[in-house]
Amino acid sequence: MWEVDELESDTTGTVFRDVLMLALVGFVAMVIMLLPHLSKTEQESQDHRAPGNVVIEMHWPNDLPVDVDLWVQAPGDVPVGFFNQHSHYFSLLRDDLGLEADPTDRNYEVCYSRGIPAGEYIANVHMYGPLPAGMTVAVTVVISVRQKYDDLRQVLHTKVELTRRNQEETAFRFKLDERGELLPGSVTTLRRRLVTASS
Repeated sequence: MWEVDELESDTTGTVFRDVLMLALVGFVAMVIMLLPHLSKTEQESQDHRAPGNVVIEMHWPNDLPVDVDLWVQAPGDVPVGFFNQHSHYFSLLRDDLGLEADPTDRNYEVCYSRGIPAGEYIANVHMYGPLPAGMTVAVTVVISVRQKYDDLRQVLHTKVELTRRNQEETAFRFKLDERGELLPGSVTTLRRRLVTASS
C-alpha cells in the first residue's frame, strides 16, 4: 500500500514538473519571438517623436478669453502665423483663439521648423482680438532647439505684455549657426513687424 501511494505521488510530482517546465519553455519562446517586434516598436516611436528642430511656443493665461497670435520667421523665409500657417521651414501647428471653439483649457500656440537654417530668426506676439480696457495679457515665449531626436534644449525664455488690440511685439530676434547653436550677442528684442510683412 505504501509503495503504491509513493508511486502515485512520484508520478503526480513528475507530471507537475513536466507541465511547469513546458509552461516555462512556452513563455521563454514567446518572449524570444516578441523581442524583434518590441525593438522595432521602440525604434519607430523614436522616429515619430514630435517634429521640429526649432520649436517656438507661446502661452498666455488660460482664463483669459483673448486671441493672441504667434508669428515667426526663419532666415530668408516668409513669416508664418494664423493666415499663413506654412512656409519653407516653419509650420504653425496650433492657432489658439483663446476660449472660443477650444476643446482644451490651455491658451497655447506652437511653431516647428524643418531643419535649422543658419541665420536670424524672429518670434513676435500679436494681440489680434479686442482687449478689455485696463487689461494686460502676459505672454510667455519659449524657444527650444532640437539637434537630435532626444535633445530638445530650451535656449530662450521671456515674457511680453500686451495692452491693446493689434499690438505686435518682438519677443526675440536671434541667430543660430548651421549646428543649431545660439550665436553669442545675437539676441535682441529690436522690433520688426511680421503681421504686416505677410499681408
